[in-house]
Amino acid sequence: MQIVLQHVSIPRPVGEENAQLARQFYGGMIGLTEKPVPTTILQHDLIWFKIGEDTELHVFVEQDSPTTSNRHFCLNVGDVEAMRQTFIQNGYQPWSPDEIPGRPRFFCRDPFDNVVEFTQIAEDYMKFQ
Repeated sequence: MQIVLQHVSIPRPVGEENAQLARQFYGGMIGLTEKPVPTTILQHDLIWFKIGEDTELHVFVEQDSPTTSNRHFCLNVGDVEAMRQTFIQNGYQPWSPDEIPGRPRFFCRDPFDNVVEFTQIAEDYMKFQ
């Protein structure tokens, strides 16, 4: 049986302004494509984005946002340094964690304090062990 990740869900505060911030961050800056939410769950005020072929990012409304956390998901991008510069130019403060050989990476918080990791898989880290 093959198991693959189908979607990741992250919270945002209620309100149209926050929905637009999500669209600007995930759609505008990162370049994910927004996709229609099934009509049977439109009442939940969700925003869905396509990641790759079959994976989705679901941005949902959470009334009482939890305290800041380091839980995160990671996106493999074609040019990690160009992505980092995009965040810096837009006023975000990406930070670099401990190095993983063959995988340059950085972290950045979205407008709702969720952590997103960005990496570029250049080589198999195991060959550096």
